[in-house]
Amino acid sequence: MPRHSKGRLVEAPDGGWGWMVVLSCFLVTVCTRAVSRCFSIFFVEFQNYFAQDYAMTAWIHSTVDCTTMLFAPVGSIISNRYSTRVAVILGGVLASAGLILSSFATCLEYLYLSLGVLTGCGYALAYSPAISIVGKYFCKRKAVAYGLAMSGSGIGTFVLAPVVQLLIEQYSWRGALLILGGLVANICVCGALLRPLPLIEDLSSSTISNNASRKNSEECSYKPQCDDFQLPSPSADSSFISKESANKQPCSCCPSYKEYAFLLTPDFLVFAASLLFLAYGCNTPFVHLVPYAVSAGVSQQQAAFLMSILGIIDIIGNISFGWLTDRRWLKKYRKYCYILTIGLDGLCSLFIPILRSFPLLVPYAVLYGYFDGAYVALIPVVTSDIAGNAFLSSALGIVYFIHGIPYLIGPPIAGWLVDTTASYTAAFLVSGLSMIISSMLVISADWISKCRNSVDLQTAVIESEPSTTTFQTASNDPI
Repeated sequence: MPRHSKGRLVEAPDGGWGWMVVLSCFLVTVCTRAVSRCFSIFFVEFQNYFAQDYAMTAWIHSTVDCTTMLFAPVGSIISNRYSTRVAVILGGVLASAGLILSSFATCLEYLYLSLGVLTGCGYALAYSPAISIVGKYFCKRKAVAYGLAMSGSGIGTFVLAPVVQLLIEQYSWRGALLILGGLVANICVCGALLRPLPLIEDLSSSTISNNASRKNSEECSYKPQCDDFQLPSPSADSSFISKESANKQPCSCCPSYKEYAFLLTPDFLVFAASLLFLAYGCNTPFVHLVPYAVSAGVSQQQAAFLMSILGIIDIIGNISFGWLTDRRWLKKYRKYCYILTIGLDGLCSLFIPILRSFPLLVPYAVLYGYFDGAYVALIPVVTSDIAGNAFLSSALGIVYFIHGIPYLIGPPIAGWLVDTTASYTAAFLVSGLSMIISSMLVISADWISKCRNSVDLQTAVIESEPSTTTFQTASNDPI
């Protein structure tokens, strides 16, 4: 029996235990994204202890982010095969083990594996499933629920950054990593609170996929190995029965193609292409804003304060924009709100070369931080609208997987542009244009989706007409 059919089928409660799920997802975001951002605080200690330059040390942070995103589909597969609890708890164990083992590091290459790969894999298994289950519990308040859950990244960074610095001063970098390993182990507690909620739409989606697969298997001789189990007729030979049963028994260790049927839709493919440009463009301001401000004559303290402003306003954007887009008059336009926030973020970056003083850079930090928090809260919502809520777990795994490569190569490319042109102008212009292109591609995806729905409707009407005509002709024939 499919896993979704074991429990009672219900609709999204939009509250109740769902708020505990939001709190759990909030804490998972703190323990993954916020702790990951704080790794840069260790860089000076790593450089001094291992006698390495900044470029070699910075690969730790890039490896963590890249591994977290590239292995996100694995978290979705485990969540679909077993449960969200299993995926998140396993991720918490791996992430905590990676941080604890990193406290015993004797070389930088050791940290690439323990902190970069092992902890990154743990984050991948926990992050995507924890986010996807929020969409199961909320429908009418989905945007505000995601806004609260995703704000853990900004709030966690704001709180943990000074705490991590204090831990390093008191217990050295080894003791700080050991304590962070204990903190991240709380992901396992959060995973235990993620109660599965099988929905009616999950069964409907599964039924549609099964019917479509049976129709395809009848039209062609190809039959996938991970198809649904079907009992042969009782009159069949016993040896033939056991052989067919062995071939048709579902495979629990590999994903079914039905779980990723949304990948064949053109609107999701265009949306995926837009995410490549988005993931590249959004990283540059976070990495290069402080160096740019210092090069423009802003003091080091004021430049660091710009990042604090950006982080605080990012939290406000997460929560307030999620609440706004859940209003009845704005809910049906939230995809356009997502497009608008990305475009405005890109437009802000295009203007940064003319902002050469602290009073001018403060409005930039406020606007960029707010719009960044707004579209981050809407990414799971828009993904659900495009791929379908029943496929949200698998779709989010793909969405975060797409972020992996731009996260890895984006900062080095921006740094190369700075070194080549001896200016930050080209880096910020490319970042801004990349985000504007991303917003234009989402508009194209929305247009493709509307055209596809229109064609499906016309096809359904055409297919229903012949039966009506036949019935009328038969009724008019004399007996």
